[in-house]
Amino acid sequence: MDLETGVYQNYVKKESWRTVLTLAYQSLGVVYGDLSTSPLYVYKNTFEEDIHHSETNEEIFGVLSFVFWTLTLVPLLKYVFIVLRADDNGEGGTFALYSLLCRHARVNSLPNGQLADEELFEYKKDSIGLAPKSSFGSRLKSTLEKHRVLQRFLLVLALIGTCMVIGDGILTPAISVFSAVSGLELSMSKEHHKYVEVPVACIILIGLFALQHYGTHRVGFLFAPVVLLWLLCISSIGLYNIFHWNPHVYRALSPYYMYKFFRKTQRGGWMSLGGILLCITGSEAMFADLGHFSQLSIKIAFTSLVYPSLILAYMGQAAYLSRHHTMESDYQIGFYVSVPEKLRWPVLVIAILAAVVGSQAIITGTFSIIKQCSSLGCFPKVKIIHTSSKIHGQIYIPEINWLLMVLCLAVTIGFRDTRRMGNASGLAVITVMLVTTCLMSLVIVLCWQKSVFLAVAFVFFFGSIEALYFTASLTKFLEGAWVPVALAFIFLVIMCVWHYGTLKKYEFDLQNKVSINWLLSLGPSLGIVRVRGIGLVHTELVSGIPAIFSHFVTNLPAFHQVLVFLCIKSVPVPHVKPEERFLVGHIGPREYRLYRCIVRYGYRDVHKDDMEFEKDLVCSIAEFIRSGSGSPGHVNEDPLKDEDKMTVVGTCSSHTEGIQMSEDDTDNIEAAGPSELKEIPSPSPSPVIKPRKRVRFIVPKSPEIETGAREELQELMEAREAGIAYILGHSYVKAKQGSSLIKKLVINYGYEFLRRNSRPSTHALTVPHASTLEVGMMYHV
Repeated sequence: MDLETGVYQNYVKKESWRTVLTLAYQSLGVVYGDLSTSPLYVYKNTFEEDIHHSETNEEIFGVLSFVFWTLTLVPLLKYVFIVLRADDNGEGGTFALYSLLCRHARVNSLPNGQLADEELFEYKKDSIGLAPKSSFGSRLKSTLEKHRVLQRFLLVLALIGTCMVIGDGILTPAISVFSAVSGLELSMSKEHHKYVEVPVACIILIGLFALQHYGTHRVGFLFAPVVLLWLLCISSIGLYNIFHWNPHVYRALSPYYMYKFFRKTQRGGWMSLGGILLCITGSEAMFADLGHFSQLSIKIAFTSLVYPSLILAYMGQAAYLSRHHTMESDYQIGFYVSVPEKLRWPVLVIAILAAVVGSQAIITGTFSIIKQCSSLGCFPKVKIIHTSSKIHGQIYIPEINWLLMVLCLAVTIGFRDTRRMGNASGLAVITVMLVTTCLMSLVIVLCWQKSVFLAVAFVFFFGSIEALYFTASLTKFLEGAWVPVALAFIFLVIMCVWHYGTLKKYEFDLQNKVSINWLLSLGPSLGIVRVRGIGLVHTELVSGIPAIFSHFVTNLPAFHQVLVFLCIKSVPVPHVKPEERFLVGHIGPREYRLYRCIVRYGYRDVHKDDMEFEKDLVCSIAEFIRSGSGSPGHVNEDPLKDEDKMTVVGTCSSHTEGIQMSEDDTDNIEAAGPSELKEIPSPSPSPVIKPRKRVRFIVPKSPEIETGAREELQELMEAREAGIAYILGHSYVKAKQGSSLIKKLVINYGYEFLRRNSRPSTHALTVPHASTLEVGMMYHV
């Protein structure tokens, strides 16, 4: 599965208007599903308990004024015009902001960073590495780099935002589907309704999560039409209600009505802000899903369609309610009561479909952000399935999917009303926005190199608005708002324990790595019999020899003729270009046939399957051998140590003018096609062991390959024909004697429990069991 060919299309910003408009249309189904369904429950939650609709209409007009200005200031002004510009090479979201800060201030949560990583295209893009122009920016940068406490605080802040996004992935499907289904209340008696609403919502939610493993690419083309139909539906009904019931409702858009609202309702009005807050649920998706679209397409979709449709919908509901103060039904305030009676059933169906689309988008976003956390060492390894070979970013995580389903059903059955669900969802949403505001203030100073006063003004203006809503949401803590806090706390503990254990394990590996002098003393044969084949020794180290290798050498009677110390690591950029994928170098003299290969992935990159990966790996080593140590892509980590010299090598597809590898199942192989290439023949197979495949390297005629390199290539070819074995070391980490009680609890119980119940770090390779050798070791950290 190779999705790399389509990843870098996002970097071409010279898009035609047709492309931009197509992306804007497609973004409706992915980005705006959650935001567009908020009219289903905003007014109902706002008037549920704290304030009441009166004959003076001051409450309903005040709420409309708050909704209008909240939608204008937060999604439109903050996200569309400011936050979307803070993309990380086309990617958005909480981790994109954190990644930007990591690179500009060199604050990296990953322990195995290298200077060579800073030479990556996306790392250097937009003049990264230049010192901030302002003196305050320089002092802030140096302060962050010096103090580990501040670096950890920055990481925890990003993780809090991430945990709240995961909590929102549980709450949004529950409240969206439940609110859509609540329209049945107007079609049946209250006694029957309470026995129908919850089961129907649960059936829809179970179906939604059960279909996740099929992916959305088969039905994804329906998402945008559904949301478009829904937006046209609510805007049309809004226009009808405005002209039919109260054409002067537009006057309530004046901020004066907010003052009148607070003057009359006082404390109850402040507490009702938790319901008004729900009008901006889903706004963060504009930034989080930026990687699938472009800034311009998201801006066009919001400003030209989504924003006006939502304003008309809220105005229409307010116009209807301003003329209806007493109703026959118990369904006093809500969306469906303002829908003309003849249209309620069609609107109910469209609402349920729109709620499902909005829920699908937030579920997919939850999968994506957990993958990012896992890539950056902040979440246990999970099984990631790519559901589409064409659409980048379509992933499915089975364990997370079923966990989300169970928690979502628990919220739906436990609360059974939109009021408490809304209280919970509102707190999660506003917390994510506060985290984004805090991180953005640092981006303005460190990344954009703007004045500190601009950053302070940004925090003060938007932070004040969000703090007002945040405090109002906290007053609902015992009425449902405790749910996102509890969920975020659990996920935050998991992330911090995993990150701490991973760091300690890497520090132990680094301190106990084997000296190169020990390896040189063994001689070219390493003191054991070298047999045909390639041995891939998986390690987290980017330099030195892992301690587990000495364990292999002293306990195994034979080892492979070609040994590769393989390190697969993530770097704090969204994508690594294929031509920069591999760092390859020798360990020791050439005749030892020992190589180090570092495979670099961005936090949004797709890991290849085993067959494609093996081919790229062998091909990169062959290209390294051919090009020699004097190639232009050469990166010298330490000029004093030859074993630490690494060369940047791309995948097979990225260096078409370099060496190519061909594998055939038959013995009769035709000559190479291109005249400028020539074939290095494979040695004759042994009469005892017949290889499954015959391998050949096709190399350019110029420059001529020296004799030593040709022999090395032939030996690599022979080893590849014999097969590849994966040597994996499983470590069992325990806190050393004398450690504090907290450290023992975290390492011995917390980290060990997560390690036993998570996927191994090599799971992304889909290593065949028949080719695997596993050895366990106990670490005391």
